[in-house]
Amino acid sequence: MSESTTNEPVSGESRTRDDDAAGRKWLSGFVSLIGLWIAVSPFVYEQEPAMLWNNVLIGGAIFLLAGYNYYRISNAHPTSTGVMSLVALLALWIAVSQWAIDGQFAMDALEAAGIGLIWSNIVSGLVAAVLSAYIAYAGGRDVRTGTAAGTR
Repeated sequence: MSESTTNEPVSGESRTRDDDAAGRKWLSGFVSLIGLWIAVSPFVYEQEPAMLWNNVLIGGAIFLLAGYNYYRISNAHPTSTGVMSLVALLALWIAVSQWAIDGQFAMDALEAAGIGLIWSNIVSGLVAAVLSAYIAYAGGRDVRTGTAAGTR
């Protein structure tokens, strides 16, 4: 009866699974901070009231949802691919929303809001969308496959 004291993988599991989870955890935390920035950025830049509420609500949702995924991974639960997919969609909305709010076109949005807020939304939205899409993709790869229920 010899017990191994090393941290070698057991039964074919690889060490990269834990490293992947740690990476997804910290990326989820970073996306959560981007959501917080999106929520507070209208108070830093000049904005239109509709953009203020859009940023506060969508940025707050990104902050909470990505923070929830960070919490899940921190407590040894799998990544929530559905939540991170929703975060990616919300982040894409932030990137294009300044041209869609109130049916206004790009020039109206540029006149009503400061150019700083528009670029902040575009860059923050695209970065958060790419990172959260990666987290959802990488988390979905960890799902173990087997036979479907009721089949032999």
